[in-house]
Amino acid sequence: MATTGEERFWETRTLADLTKAQWEALCDGCGKCCLHKLEEEETGQLFHTNVACRLLDLRSGRCTHYAERFRWVPDCVQLTPAEVRQLRWLPATCAYRLRAEGQPLPDWHPLRTGDPHSTQRAGMSIIHWAAPERRVRRLEDHILERAP
Repeated sequence: MATTGEERFWETRTLADLTKAQWEALCDGCGKCCLHKLEEEETGQLFHTNVACRLLDLRSGRCTHYAERFRWVPDCVQLTPAEVRQLRWLPATCAYRLRAEGQPLPDWHPLRTGDPHSTQRAGMSIIHWAAPERRVRRLEDHILERAP
């Protein structure tokens, strides 16, 4: 677990006031934001798929080229405090979304457990059910019935 310089910072600081290390530590590593989404052009309706970004390692649940992800995947979304409030597709369990809404982190979150694998142990990660992008021909064939 990364040192953030302040215990329970997520309860005392706003998203905008987090250091870079604290911002990164807030991510639980679920991988849900790394799933491809499709948008219906006419209605704007969003469809979630079970297809993971090609950079997501489905063994660890982490990006294989995190520091350079925007170069490899130009449409990768840069989460910022302002963006978090706008992105309604973020999962209900997303720590960024929860904190933006003034909600507590779930009991299984790595910052609360001290265990970097607690998201996976709690079954909240996509690593066991996501399809790797390189094995998928049509995203439309992988639409989920409900958001993850």
